[in-house]
Amino acid sequence: MKYIPDGLRRLWHRMGSPRWFYETTASWLPWLGGAAALLIAVGTVWGLAFAPPDYLQGDSFRIIYIHVPAAYLAQAGYILMAVCGVILLVWRMKLADMVMTAVAPIGAAFTFLALATGSIWGKPTWGTYWIWDARITSVLILLFLYLGIIGLRRAIERPEAAGRACAILAIVGVINIPIIKYSVDWWMTLHQPATFSVTSAPAMPPIMWVPLLLNVLGFNLLFAVSVIQGTRTEVLVRERRTRWVSELCLRERA
Repeated sequence: MKYIPDGLRRLWHRMGSPRWFYETTASWLPWLGGAAALLIAVGTVWGLAFAPPDYLQGDSFRIIYIHVPAAYLAQAGYILMAVCGVILLVWRMKLADMVMTAVAPIGAAFTFLALATGSIWGKPTWGTYWIWDARITSVLILLFLYLGIIGLRRAIERPEAAGRACAILAIVGVINIPIIKYSVDWWMTLHQPATFSVTSAPAMPPIMWVPLLLNVLGFNLLFAVSVIQGTRTEVLVRERRTRWVSELCLRERA
């Protein structure tokens, strides 16, 4: 980082400080949580109660308002872990490992939710809850990668060694993300193409895709709140012997 200006370098190191993260994000959570609850409530009620049924799938399509945000965040969460893994291996930034630790169970939960809602959607659409479709199978592999990272961290006692091992697995496993994304284009699959595309207009009318967009935004904020809260907890656990955490505990007890 010797070619980076001093101001940006100081900002980079400040952002990597567990104490800075903990103290800075305290004021974010109420706003992010409130916005997430509002967007998800409006998007879900709109989608389930007021959006018209699909002309082919009928009312069964409404699960899209949960399935699409969950599937998106399942992949985004793993990419975030891979980015944190690179930062940890290259710059030895402790906060990156803490974020990676927080993301793993949250990403696994969203991946499981995507698989569960996809199976429920598949029954009326394909006539079966499960089929070894390329998209579905690659998402199942993503769940196993999340669980592998969680298990690997618990299996290695030394936090530094566990962090490096999890970072390597996250970086290697990220190759599965483009397979998930392009599986419907590369192979003949039952899974439908992406609902949204940056290069074309949505195939659905606004009354159907606007609530989906609201839920995508709301679930993104929910994911952010969960990761921030999980990271804050991880910061307290790992920094519990530092002076600033001891002083924080004393202030909260007073």
